[in-house]
Amino acid sequence: MRINRYVGLVRGKLSSILAVTLLATLCLIPLATHAQSVNEAIVKVYAVYNQPDYYNPWQMHGSQARTGSGCIIEGNRILTDAHVVADQIFMQVQRAGEARKYMAAVEIVAHECDLAILEVSDGSFFLGVEPLQIGQLPTLRDRVVVYGFPQGGNELCITEGVVSRVEHQYYTHSQEYLLTCQIDAAINPGSSGGPVIKDGEIVGVAFQAGHGENIGYMVPAPVIERFLEDIEDGEYDGMPGIGIRWQKMENPDLRHRYGMTTEQTGILINKIYPGSPADGVLQLQDVILSIDNANIENDGTIEFRAGERTSFSYLIQSKFIGDTVGLSILCDKAVNDLEIIFTKPLGEFRLVPNEQYDTSPRYYIVGGLVFEPLTLNLLKIWGANWYGDAPRNLVNYCLRGEPTKDRSELVILVRVLADEVNIGYQNHRYEVITEVNGKSIRDMTDLIDAFEDNTDLHHVIINEREERIILDRAKVEGSAERILRKYSISTQ
Repeated sequence: MRINRYVGLVRGKLSSILAVTLLATLCLIPLATHAQSVNEAIVKVYAVYNQPDYYNPWQMHGSQARTGSGCIIEGNRILTDAHVVADQIFMQVQRAGEARKYMAAVEIVAHECDLAILEVSDGSFFLGVEPLQIGQLPTLRDRVVVYGFPQGGNELCITEGVVSRVEHQYYTHSQEYLLTCQIDAAINPGSSGGPVIKDGEIVGVAFQAGHGENIGYMVPAPVIERFLEDIEDGEYDGMPGIGIRWQKMENPDLRHRYGMTTEQTGILINKIYPGSPADGVLQLQDVILSIDNANIENDGTIEFRAGERTSFSYLIQSKFIGDTVGLSILCDKAVNDLEIIFTKPLGEFRLVPNEQYDTSPRYYIVGGLVFEPLTLNLLKIWGANWYGDAPRNLVNYCLRGEPTKDRSELVILVRVLADEVNIGYQNHRYEVITEVNGKSIRDMTDLIDAFEDNTDLHHVIINEREERIILDRAKVEGSAERILRKYSISTQ
């Protein structure tokens, strides 16, 4: 009896084990097929790039190489990160598991959201590949898989992790404050641009590592979808900005001062940038209560998904240039509803622009004096610790300066190319220019016009310390070709 019961128990357990094993096997079959189809769509990107030298803006630093990752999406296109292909001069791509490399080119790049589309003219590159689709924004604790080619090996690397945070963060490449997802899968150099997959669909693109072990960030699906919709006409117009500076209203006395009820929440407008969509529509010390009927909390957040909050700018950044947004405003203790039309992208409202890519620096040389607009690129000639090593006044302008009606950019005397025409001025450098030949300098165009329209005997340049540089106009004109030839510069 005991033996029979024992045999029956063993048979029952064996049957259960076999059933579970069979079920697991059946479940793994589509997963394996899924993974294989994803693998075939993964791409390694080889880029050679060359960056301008902002201290010598007429020349380049010299070519360097980097690698990254990407994936094939609909329309025979490759989706990757903008920073993988920034300033590129030569590029190839290679499918996972294959030896051949194909020539590639950048079709469209969006540096603010760190995304780019590459094209390959040879159609055989895409044969037999099922393009990956864009999925939904994952939720917290969702398991995701990161595909890419991190440095240290040539084969495809696949890592798993979970979504641990969904919120706004600063993108390292652009310094824009956009929606992102934090994951605990490692993202290393070379992984950038690789897709983050859930259920066989793209839910993000790996783009930067975090501080600490196994912390990475991905550009999430909503930002990717917005990018792809923006470029349907063949151009990237950019994420719109409203053009204000604001502050939180978490202090009860602050809210009382502006007549807010206990039920009302919002943010206070402290600055309206000239020429922005808000200019002429909003007023200083207006309180924005809601955007498109979504209430803004006193800390500047909105609920974008049940139980999850992020910056109110999410509602603005999901729009397109030319779109309209509805605002509820508390002005002089009265609630008003109004609309704003988005006319300019985010980056238009800075005195000192963030780092520029895929473009040559603007400069103007007169009498050996080299002028440029102040940019983050220029500040980075001081290296990674530019904020500590660059001239303090220029750093302050970069971190805190704001455009006004009288100044849309800072014009800097970067250096003086030594010549007999500028004797005694060779030590002038990194100076903010406020006036040239009696004309206040709003931007580089003003500076150039002030020199070229001058008919007086002398050029008079004044910096923000009110120091003067006086140059004989006839001598300057006579020195132009000599200085360019001496310093191997093609054009002033």
